[in-house]
Amino acid sequence: MSKRLACLIVLCFALLYSGCAGTPEDPNTLTVWHWMTDRHDVLVQLAEQYKAQTGITVDFQLFAPSDIYSQKVIAAAQAHILPDIFGILDKKSVFADFIKGGFVANLKPYFEENGREWENSFFEKALEGNRFSANNAYGVAEGIYAAPLDVMNIQMVYNKKLLEKAGVVSPPKTFDEFLRAAEALNKIGITPFVSGWAELWLLDCFASNYAFNIMGIDKIMATYRGEVLYTDPDWVKVFEIFSVMAQKNILASGIVTKSNKFAEQDFALERAAFAFNGSWCVNVYHGMNPDLDYGVMLPPKISDGHPLMIWGGAGGSLVVNETSPRKEKAVAFLKWLTAQDQQAVLSEATRNLPSNRNALADLPKELADFGQAMDVVTHQTVWPIEEDAVVKEKFTKGLQSIIIGERTPQEVAREVQEIKKRQMERAIRRAQ
Repeated sequence: MSKRLACLIVLCFALLYSGCAGTPEDPNTLTVWHWMTDRHDVLVQLAEQYKAQTGITVDFQLFAPSDIYSQKVIAAAQAHILPDIFGILDKKSVFADFIKGGFVANLKPYFEENGREWENSFFEKALEGNRFSANNAYGVAEGIYAAPLDVMNIQMVYNKKLLEKAGVVSPPKTFDEFLRAAEALNKIGITPFVSGWAELWLLDCFASNYAFNIMGIDKIMATYRGEVLYTDPDWVKVFEIFSVMAQKNILASGIVTKSNKFAEQDFALERAAFAFNGSWCVNVYHGMNPDLDYGVMLPPKISDGHPLMIWGGAGGSLVVNETSPRKEKAVAFLKWLTAQDQQAVLSEATRNLPSNRNALADLPKELADFGQAMDVVTHQTVWPIEEDAVVKEKFTKGLQSIIIGERTPQEVAREVQEIKKRQMERAIRRAQ
């Protein structure tokens, strides 16, 4: 037996053994597995409050990092020892597998009670990733299968002091205004823009904002189906955005090798005037520089033809174990945890956006500004089709090559289309 296989077996037994301790027989004790290190303490505090109100004990058990947590959940599902409440950290197809395996309760009837009172308390986009529509591609019964604890979206932030220093009187709303602001910043030696574009998903996110703005969702989905080519003029326009930003010296030095952690440091320490980052940055920036004076803005639009959409949706979500003998009590607790007062406590402690829209009023201004854009969010998990992973990697690495001057937008468009053609041919051969 190889050492690697032996280690895997030991890990699985360890996960299964630890899982057995998480399913008490006490009818008044709920067990929750989660991975959220930043909010464990406040969740425990809320559990104590819930016990004082109801007599129900809620045992929050933290397993981190997230990959270890996911392994534990998968092993526990195979052994049928999942807790009353847990989360699923994976793509929607895996979520669907858990549902079809009988491990996840359909919460739709509970969301619809009292005139959809619980459902209407959430941001609509917070529920989309947890919702399966009728006749969905995954073969899952129509319903909502998880309750979101918070939401997130990814926008741009700007340093008010640096913009004022450069004579920029208001944050840019169009891409031309952004270019002029960047020129003014460069003249006084301030780096205009930073982001963690060594992380391909964040670069893909920025590009998709403008793909939506330039061509709209129908044409993007048609591209993923192979009906529109990446050499189409609209896709070339998307690639050209990165060429323009590089040529006009807008991007921070080394941006394609910079992780988001270091990009966040650059913005927090006022080494760049604009950044592209998610709503979680409010907590990050507060820790790095509590006196940072900044605002939140949508990426400046480049076209009036289609709306500019941003990535966002549910952050952490929890499901109820369909086989739990305490299923009704688990649902009642999730309703309580996602109510306005508890959501406000969670948000204040973690500086994450609440999933309950009614809890926005008590947020810091920057976080509330992120929340105001929840109506224009989208995400790959709610699209009818996703691009092939190999094509997506070629796409984002192509953007990096444009930024550093190795490829032109036209060259990258052709290379991505060649990979797309190859992957589609392979898919056809596999299907035969």
